[in-house]
Amino acid sequence: MVTIAQIIFENEKGELLLYLRDNKPGIPFPLHWDLIGGHVEEGETPEQALVREVKEELDIDLKEFRFFRKYDCYDGDAYPNVKYIYTGRIDLPIEKITLLEGDHPRYFRKDEIPDVKFANILKRIVMDYLKERAVLRGPRISGNLDFGT
Repeated sequence: MVTIAQIIFENEKGELLLYLRDNKPGIPFPLHWDLIGGHVEEGETPEQALVREVKEELDIDLKEFRFFRKYDCYDGDAYPNVKYIYTGRIDLPIEKITLLEGDHPRYFRKDEIPDVKFANILKRIVMDYLKERAVLRGPRISGNLDFGT
């Protein structure tokens, strides 16, 4: 089975970086939005592949990232695969991002994500991330807290 490593990049505003796939004959999911990343090559770990793919696609040396989740994809994609999804920060304005593969990059706000035309099962993956992120961040509490001590 093919192994894929991809990253959900988030900027300081909480927007997610996606790129529009090319409209070329034979490419799966043309003109759909995708995450940065790609296939894990023979002898690579998913982490090594992720660093290589980010360099190839954005010309960025990825230093910090975290594992999010593994997805076994048996349907809903061009072929069965295992996706290793990571998260990371990117704080470059969109005009400073050089996309070397694909049509163009764009930041999306959380409220725009449900309407994005994603490649394969990525909408589910990104929605899982946004739900988990909301739980981890939790509600903001302000004011004086009195714990009765």
